[in-house]
Amino acid sequence: ALVSREIIADSIECAAFAERFDGLVTLAGCDKNLPGTLMAAIRLNIPAIFIYGGTIYAGKFEGRDVNIQDVFEAVGQYAQGKMTLAQLKELECAACPGAGSCAGMFTANTMACVIETLGMMLPGTASIPAEDERRLTTSAATGKQVLELLKMGIRPRDILTKKAFENAITADVAIGGSTNAVLHILALAQEAGIKLDLDDFERISRKTPHIGDMKPGGRHVMADLDRVGGVPLLLQTLMEAGLLH
Repeated sequence: ALVSREIIADSIECAAFAERFDGLVTLAGCDKNLPGTLMAAIRLNIPAIFIYGGTIYAGKFEGRDVNIQDVFEAVGQYAQGKMTLAQLKELECAACPGAGSCAGMFTANTMACVIETLGMMLPGTASIPAEDERRLTTSAATGKQVLELLKMGIRPRDILTKKAFENAITADVAIGGSTNAVLHILALAQEAGIKLDLDDFERISRKTPHIGDMKPGGRHVMADLDRVGGVPLLLQTLMEAGLLH
Protein backbone atom coordinates (compact mmCIF):
# COMPACT_ATOMS: atom_id res chain seq x y z
CA ALA A 1 0.00 0.00 0.00
CA LEU A 2 2.95 2.36 0.49
CA VAL A 3 3.36 2.50 -3.30
CA SER A 4 0.27 4.73 -3.43
CA ARG A 5 1.85 7.09 -0.88
CA GLU A 6 4.93 7.43 -3.07
CA ILE A 7 2.83 8.11 -6.19
CA ILE A 8 0.94 10.85 -4.34
CA ALA A 9 4.21 12.46 -3.20
CA ASP A 10 5.77 12.16 -6.67
CA SER A 11 2.76 13.62 -8.49
CA ILE A 12 2.48 16.66 -6.21
CA GLU A 13 6.23 17.24 -6.37
CA CYS A 14 6.15 17.02 -10.17
CA ALA A 15 3.16 19.36 -10.62
CA ALA A 16 4.35 21.96 -8.11
CA PHE A 17 7.85 21.97 -9.60
CA ALA A 18 6.57 22.21 -13.17
CA GLU A 19 4.30 25.14 -12.29
CA ARG A 20 7.13 26.89 -10.39
CA PHE A 21 4.90 27.44 -7.37
CA ASP A 22 6.12 29.98 -4.80
CA GLY A 23 4.17 28.25 -2.05
CA LEU A 24 1.93 25.27 -1.53
CA VAL A 25 -1.26 24.36 0.32
CA THR A 26 -1.99 20.64 0.30
CA LEU A 27 -5.33 19.05 1.16
CA ALA A 28 -5.80 15.39 2.06
CA GLY A 29 -8.24 13.18 3.86
CA CYS A 30 -7.14 9.54 3.94
CA ASP A 31 -4.34 7.28 5.10
CA LYS A 32 -1.68 7.55 2.38
CA ASN A 33 -2.71 11.03 1.20
CA LEU A 34 -1.70 12.81 4.40
CA PRO A 35 1.94 11.68 4.54
CA GLY A 36 2.18 11.74 0.73
CA THR A 37 1.29 15.43 0.53
CA LEU A 38 3.69 16.31 3.33
CA MET A 39 6.54 14.32 1.78
CA ALA A 40 6.10 16.35 -1.40
CA ALA A 41 6.11 19.63 0.53
CA ILE A 42 9.34 18.67 2.27
CA ARG A 43 11.04 17.69 -0.99
CA LEU A 44 10.04 20.94 -2.67
CA ASN A 45 10.90 22.92 0.48
CA ILE A 46 8.84 25.92 -0.55
CA PRO A 47 6.59 27.66 2.01
CA ALA A 48 3.84 25.12 2.60
CA ILE A 49 0.95 24.31 4.89
CA PHE A 50 -1.48 21.41 5.16
CA ILE A 51 -5.29 21.25 5.44
CA TYR A 52 -6.94 18.07 6.70
CA GLY A 53 -10.20 17.09 4.99
CA GLY A 54 -11.58 16.21 8.42
CA THR A 55 -13.03 13.28 10.28
CA ILE A 56 -16.48 11.76 9.91
CA TYR A 57 -19.02 11.98 12.72
CA ALA A 58 -19.95 8.83 14.63
CA GLY A 59 -23.15 7.06 13.56
CA LYS A 60 -25.95 5.91 15.84
CA PHE A 61 -27.10 2.29 16.15
CA GLU A 62 -29.34 0.91 18.91
CA GLY A 63 -28.66 3.98 21.05
CA ARG A 64 -24.85 3.91 20.85
CA ASP A 65 -22.14 5.57 18.80
CA VAL A 66 -20.75 3.42 15.99
CA ASN A 67 -18.17 3.71 13.22
CA ILE A 68 -16.66 1.63 10.43
CA GLN A 69 -14.87 -0.60 12.96
CA ASP A 70 -18.23 -1.74 14.37
CA VAL A 71 -19.28 -2.89 10.90
CA PHE A 72 -16.15 -5.01 10.53
CA GLU A 73 -16.83 -6.65 13.90
CA ALA A 74 -20.53 -7.09 13.08
CA VAL A 75 -19.68 -9.17 10.02
CA GLY A 76 -18.06 -11.67 12.37
CA GLN A 77 -20.98 -11.50 14.79
CA TYR A 78 -23.40 -12.22 11.94
CA ALA A 79 -21.28 -15.17 10.80
CA GLN A 80 -21.48 -16.58 14.34
CA GLY A 81 -25.25 -16.11 14.54
CA LYS A 82 -25.01 -13.34 17.15
CA MET A 83 -26.60 -10.73 14.86
CA THR A 84 -29.36 -10.92 12.27
CA LEU A 85 -28.90 -9.87 8.67
CA ALA A 86 -31.41 -7.07 9.22
CA GLN A 87 -29.36 -5.75 12.16
CA LEU A 88 -26.16 -5.95 10.14
CA LYS A 89 -27.72 -3.97 7.30
CA GLU A 90 -29.10 -1.36 9.71
CA LEU A 91 -25.64 -0.97 11.25
CA GLU A 92 -24.00 -0.69 7.83
CA CYS A 93 -26.41 2.09 6.86
CA ALA A 94 -25.83 3.97 10.13
CA ALA A 95 -22.08 3.65 10.73
CA CYS A 96 -20.90 6.26 8.21
CA PRO A 97 -23.44 9.11 8.35
CA GLY A 98 -21.62 11.59 6.09
CA ALA A 99 -18.33 12.83 4.69
CA GLY A 100 -14.94 12.47 6.34
CA SER A 101 -12.14 10.10 7.24
CA CYS A 102 -12.77 7.07 9.47
CA ALA A 103 -13.92 8.21 12.91
CA GLY A 104 -11.51 6.41 15.26
CA MET A 105 -7.84 7.07 15.84
CA PHE A 106 -6.98 5.15 12.68
CA THR A 107 -4.21 6.23 10.30
CA ALA A 108 -5.83 9.34 8.80
CA ASN A 109 -6.81 10.92 12.13
CA THR A 110 -3.51 9.83 13.64
CA MET A 111 -1.50 11.52 10.90
CA ALA A 112 -3.63 14.66 11.20
CA CYS A 113 -2.65 14.81 14.88
CA VAL A 114 0.99 14.17 13.95
CA ILE A 115 1.05 16.88 11.26
CA GLU A 116 -0.55 19.43 13.60
CA THR A 117 2.03 18.58 16.27
CA LEU A 118 4.84 18.91 13.73
CA GLY A 119 3.68 22.48 13.07
CA MET A 120 2.62 22.01 9.44
CA MET A 121 -1.06 22.89 9.89
CA LEU A 122 -2.97 25.50 11.88
CA PRO A 123 -3.32 24.63 15.60
CA GLY A 124 -6.66 23.08 16.50
CA THR A 125 -7.63 22.08 12.96
CA ALA A 126 -6.74 18.37 12.96
CA SER A 127 -9.83 17.30 14.89
CA ILE A 128 -12.50 19.46 13.19
CA PRO A 129 -15.05 17.17 11.49
CA ALA A 130 -15.31 17.33 7.69
CA GLU A 131 -18.88 18.67 7.77
CA ASP A 132 -18.27 21.28 10.48
CA GLU A 133 -18.66 24.88 9.25
CA ARG A 134 -15.36 25.80 10.93
CA ARG A 135 -13.62 24.02 8.07
CA LEU A 136 -14.51 26.96 5.81
CA THR A 137 -12.97 29.61 8.09
CA THR A 138 -9.90 27.57 8.99
CA SER A 139 -9.25 26.77 5.33
CA ALA A 140 -9.40 30.49 4.47
CA ALA A 141 -7.05 31.19 7.39
CA THR A 142 -4.69 28.53 6.06
CA GLY A 143 -4.55 30.31 2.70
CA LYS A 144 -3.64 33.55 4.45
CA GLN A 145 -1.03 31.77 6.55
CA VAL A 146 0.85 30.34 3.56
CA LEU A 147 1.25 33.90 2.27
CA GLU A 148 2.69 34.88 5.66
CA LEU A 149 5.12 31.95 5.45
CA LEU A 150 6.12 33.12 1.97
CA LYS A 151 6.63 36.67 3.24
CA MET A 152 8.74 35.46 6.18
CA GLY A 153 10.66 32.90 4.12
CA ILE A 154 9.74 29.99 6.42
CA ARG A 155 10.02 26.62 4.70
CA PRO A 156 9.07 23.08 5.78
CA ARG A 157 12.61 22.07 6.70
CA ASP A 158 12.84 25.10 9.01
CA ILE A 159 9.85 23.75 10.93
CA LEU A 160 10.57 20.02 10.81
CA THR A 161 13.44 19.70 13.29
CA LYS A 162 14.43 16.63 15.30
CA LYS A 163 12.61 18.09 18.30
CA ALA A 164 9.45 18.57 16.23
CA PHE A 165 9.55 14.91 15.23
CA GLU A 166 10.10 13.82 18.83
CA ASN A 167 7.07 15.89 19.85
CA ALA A 168 5.03 14.24 17.10
CA ILE A 169 5.99 10.75 18.28
CA THR A 170 5.07 11.74 21.84
CA ALA A 171 1.65 12.94 20.74
CA ASP A 172 1.14 9.81 18.64
CA VAL A 173 1.80 7.34 21.44
CA ALA A 174 -0.10 9.44 24.00
CA ILE A 175 -3.25 9.44 21.87
CA GLY A 176 -2.94 5.74 21.01
CA GLY A 177 -2.37 6.38 17.32
CA SER A 178 -2.15 3.93 14.46
CA THR A 179 1.06 1.91 14.22
CA ASN A 180 1.18 3.03 10.56
CA ALA A 181 2.39 6.35 11.94
CA VAL A 182 5.78 4.70 12.47
CA LEU A 183 6.08 4.06 8.71
CA HIS A 184 4.98 7.56 7.81
CA ILE A 185 6.91 9.54 10.42
CA LEU A 186 10.12 7.73 9.45
CA ALA A 187 9.46 8.57 5.78
CA LEU A 188 8.82 12.24 6.61
CA ALA A 189 12.01 12.41 8.67
CA GLN A 190 14.01 10.90 5.82
CA GLU A 191 12.67 13.52 3.40
CA ALA A 192 13.61 16.24 5.91
CA GLY A 193 17.11 14.88 6.43
CA ILE A 194 16.44 14.13 10.11
CA LYS A 195 18.04 11.04 11.66
CA LEU A 196 15.20 9.04 13.20
CA ASP A 197 14.75 5.32 13.73
CA LEU A 198 12.71 2.75 15.63
CA ASP A 199 14.81 3.24 18.75
CA ASP A 200 13.46 6.79 19.01
CA PHE A 201 9.89 5.45 19.06
CA GLU A 202 10.83 2.90 21.71
CA ARG A 203 12.60 5.49 23.88
CA ILE A 204 9.73 7.98 23.70
CA SER A 205 6.92 5.43 24.10
CA ARG A 206 8.48 4.03 27.28
CA LYS A 207 8.25 7.41 29.04
CA THR A 208 4.96 8.62 27.57
CA PRO A 209 1.63 7.60 29.17
CA HIS A 210 -1.30 6.54 27.00
CA ILE A 211 -3.86 9.23 27.87
CA GLY A 212 -6.23 9.13 24.88
CA ASP A 213 -9.17 6.72 25.26
CA MET A 214 -9.75 6.53 21.52
CA LYS A 215 -11.16 3.87 19.21
CA PRO A 216 -10.23 1.26 18.03
CA GLY A 217 -8.87 0.35 21.46
CA GLY A 218 -10.94 2.78 23.51
CA ARG A 219 -14.37 4.41 23.58
CA HIS A 220 -14.12 7.73 21.76
CA VAL A 221 -13.81 9.07 18.19
CA MET A 222 -12.04 12.11 16.71
CA ALA A 223 -15.14 14.32 16.95
CA ASP A 224 -15.16 13.64 20.71
CA LEU A 225 -11.55 14.84 20.94
CA ASP A 226 -12.57 17.96 19.04
CA ARG A 227 -15.36 18.70 21.54
CA VAL A 228 -12.94 18.77 24.47
CA GLY A 229 -10.18 20.83 22.84
CA GLY A 230 -8.51 18.77 20.12
CA VAL A 231 -4.76 18.39 19.68
CA PRO A 232 -4.00 21.66 21.58
CA LEU A 233 -5.48 20.09 24.73
CA LEU A 234 -3.40 16.95 24.19
CA LEU A 235 -0.23 19.01 23.70
CA GLN A 236 -0.97 21.23 26.69
CA THR A 237 -1.38 18.14 28.87
CA LEU A 238 1.90 16.68 27.63
CA MET A 239 3.67 20.03 28.02
CA GLU A 240 2.52 20.38 31.62
CA ALA A 241 3.89 16.89 32.28
CA GLY A 242 7.27 17.94 30.88
CA LEU A 243 7.07 15.49 27.98
CA LEU A 244 7.36 17.93 25.05
CA HIS A 245 10.12 20.18 23.77
